[in-house]
Order: sequence, then C-alpha cells, then structure tokens
Amino acid sequence: MYIEKFAATEIMDELQNAFQTLSYSDIFLSCFSENGTHCVHSKPEHVLIYIYSGEQVIVDRNKKITIKAGECAFVRRDHRLTMYKNSKGKQLYKGISLVFKRNLLREFYSQMDKSEIPKDLKISERKVFKLKSTPAIESLFLSLTPYFNSNVKPTEGVMHLKLLEGIYALLNNNELLYPILFDFAEPWKIDLLVFLNENYMDDLSMEQISSLTGRSLATFKRDFKKISSLTPQKWLIKKRLEMAYIQLKEENKKVQEVCTEVGFKNLSHFSTAFKKQYGIPPTEI
Repeated sequence: MYIEKFAATEIMDELQNAFQTLSYSDIFLSCFSENGTHCVHSKPEHVLIYIYSGEQVIVDRNKKITIKAGECAFVRRDHRLTMYKNSKGKQLYKGISLVFKRNLLREFYSQMDKSEIPKDLKISERKVFKLKSTPAIESLFLSLTPYFNSNVKPTEGVMHLKLLEGIYALLNNNELLYPILFDFAEPWKIDLLVFLNENYMDDLSMEQISSLTGRSLATFKRDFKKISSLTPQKWLIKKRLEMAYIQLKEENKKVQEVCTEVGFKNLSHFSTAFKKQYGIPPTEI
C-alpha cells in the first residue's frame, strides 16, 4: 500500500494532524486524526469529494458549504478555496477524492455520443456543486470505501474504471457539469501583481502560482522579471513584511497574530526577517 503526504495534492497548514492519505492513481483516501485540519485548495483539475465520516467545510470568500458524512461535492478546477476537515465526536474525518485530469476528460469526450450532450447550456459561475444522492454516486463510493482498511492495493485498471464511473455519475447528477467537465480551453493569463497582492499570505509554491495564473513555470518566471527585480520568493517575503508593519503600526495587533495573518508559519523566522528589513524587531513597533 502506497502512503503519501497529503501535501502532494493540497497545501497543508497543519500537516502534523494528518494520519494518512492512501493514493491510488488519481483517487485519494484521506484520514485525519485531529479536529480542525484545514488546507487551501488550489488544484488545476476538477475534484469530486465524498465524506465517509466526519465533515468537510468549504469556504469560498463569504460563502460556506458543509458536506456531512454520506454527502459529496464537485469542486471545479482553477479556483482557490479554504477547506476544513473536521472529526465529529469519535468519528475521524475520512474523505475520498477523485481527481479528473484533462487528458482523461478529453479521452472520455472523444468516445461519447455527442447527441447525449444537452444543448445551449451556459458555463455556470459556481465553484462548488453539492450533489444530490443518487444510486450512481452511492455505488461508486461504496465500492471504494473498503480500501480504507484493506492491505490490497487496487490495480491501475480498476482505478481508471472508477474515474470513468465518476464522470458518468457527475453527468447524470447535474447537467450543468457537462460544459464544465468538457471545457478544454486554456486559461487566460491572470495579472501577476493582482494575483500576488490578493494571495501573498498563502503558502503557494512557484509551480502552483504559475498554474493558477495560467502560465507554465518558465513563462511565469519570465513574466515576473518584467515586473520586479526581486525573485518571486523575495517579493512575497517583502510584501508580507510590509503588510505586517502596517498591521502592527496602524491596527495595534499582536505580533503572533500578525505573523500568522501575513503568511509566516514560524515566529522566529518572521522576527528575524522583520528586523533585517526594518532594523528593529516587530515587538518594538
């Protein structure tokens, strides 16, 4: 059985809380041993999430969606959401995620009967679709849950069939998912400064920033040089420190609170970087 860190698929803020994630191709079975684990979801692919036990809360700006045990939701690609994975009483959080990559969707689309596709459907603006329970959804996830406690790894062929089954289940659940699943247009480039100024506090890798702004890593680095003489990492640190200074000076917040809010995980690192930039420790502001 192959066990990998959940950070391979999402940016974990509390990785130490993870019990394990079992990875089978593009299907992930996740179990967390403590309440309140959360992450920033920023995948470039569509994801179908099923909650086996516990609950998951998805926050999109001011909107909150709660998925309880036995429920599932579809999360579209290229959107950034905060997800909280909570235990309920003695029930640990256990969730199953199916990731639908574009090559799989293209293969599915090329082989399907195009007459089955509903006409004149516009692409919805919704980022998260909480799905109604159907026999197709229930049977799909019931067939996967035994692998939580099994020492037998399913074959790649079986997992591929489960992903195809997931696509059928989605299409039969909500016709609005047709134009979303089969939209293969490349994303438009997003203005880098706008994106970074809005998301500087999040722990994103350069690869993730590249993807979320519609660029390859090489293109991202080339475009960034046009707007700053700093490296992206140094720009982010400088931005975080500037915002920390404003919060400490003008909003009278506590150092620990500001450290977390602007994106630093380590108070010592924050204090050292702050003193290097401003000549005094943050406690003296």
